[in-house]
Amino acid sequence: MKVDTNLFNELKERGLLYQCTDEEALKKVLESGKPIALYEGTDPTVDSLHIGHCVPYCILRRFQKAGHKIVLLMGGATASIGDPTGKSEMRKVLDKDTINANIEKIKNSLKVFLDFDGENPAVIVNNKDWFTGYDYVDFMRDIGRHFNVNKMLANEIYANRIKEGGLTLFELGYMPMQAYDFIHLNKEYGCTLEWGGADQWGNIVAGVELARKLNFENGTDIELIGATNPLLLTPEGKKMGKTEKGAIWIDKDKISAYDFYQGIYQTPDACVEMMFALFTDLPMKEIKEIVAGDIVKAKKRLCYEMTKFVRGEQDAKIAEEASQALFSGQGSLDNAPTYKMTAPSMILNDMLFESKLVTSKSEGRRMCQQGAISVNGNVVKDFAYQIDDKDFENGVCILKKGKKNFVKVER
Repeated sequence: MKVDTNLFNELKERGLLYQCTDEEALKKVLESGKPIALYEGTDPTVDSLHIGHCVPYCILRRFQKAGHKIVLLMGGATASIGDPTGKSEMRKVLDKDTINANIEKIKNSLKVFLDFDGENPAVIVNNKDWFTGYDYVDFMRDIGRHFNVNKMLANEIYANRIKEGGLTLFELGYMPMQAYDFIHLNKEYGCTLEWGGADQWGNIVAGVELARKLNFENGTDIELIGATNPLLLTPEGKKMGKTEKGAIWIDKDKISAYDFYQGIYQTPDACVEMMFALFTDLPMKEIKEIVAGDIVKAKKRLCYEMTKFVRGEQDAKIAEEASQALFSGQGSLDNAPTYKMTAPSMILNDMLFESKLVTSKSEGRRMCQQGAISVNGNVVKDFAYQIDDKDFENGVCILKKGKKNFVKVER
């Protein structure tokens, strides 16, 4: 497979390379015409991925298309500890069965971004395989002694845990384990580049520095590079991937096409260009022209392109049509989010909760009192309002929360 030597320029042009331990070295290897092996690590602490999780996979996809070898690390071992980065409390300790089940489900999500067959298939590995049976004393003697605790505590990944006065020895062991992953994957798969989100910079640098110390000790000359992408953040500095209705999941069984589409529509204006750069292959010149024009049209284009990429063109058309039907009176509501009402009548607030238009009944009451709930286009502030025959036309009633969220009630 021929290697695309323009990948480095593409990453820079699209704003996808944020930090790098040696940018000149990375540029040199990517322009050499020779394939490299790189990896990205994920701790399977949940059973699915949302849009915010997938930024590195969008970039790995470009590496794979350019002819490079992708290794995906599932942290079956490190997930047992939990990455302390940015956390004010220790992560919940997961049992091994939950971790293994999460890994199997995440694998399906990854197929959206990467090819696991064909000429250059991506490989999935699990660090449980090399940490299981690695004696604790041996690991601390081989690897742990290369880590200075004072330097570790100064790292930003532990900042919130230290601030809360709750950093444990258990969590302190996370960085040496992730650093060793890089050493192992270099030895077994030839990985010379680790990629990750900007919040993983401290852990990634630790792996590169560990390699240098082992080089000095063993007389070797292994050159490793670490790089990150910018995080997908709102203007308020919060990670993207979730909306007021919840996470924008990748898995189809966790979110409807319409809710996925509308979740993307809630992207802040300032983030639209980055979303285009990440999730589409449109040239940057065209992206900048789209974003510089009507931002509403730009968002609609982004919704369609991302829904098509993640879920397929059929879902993109379904979601687009449902949105047009609700907001412009055009198109069909046949594929809109639907709730089946079986009782002769139902209290509005109960229906809001049962149909998942709100996440709790207290939210439903609050939304009603604020005038954010409408029934067939009419604002209803009484959360105890009875939904019955009078509210249905041709067996359909439309409930709406705010301007963007609705459900079609059928009976």
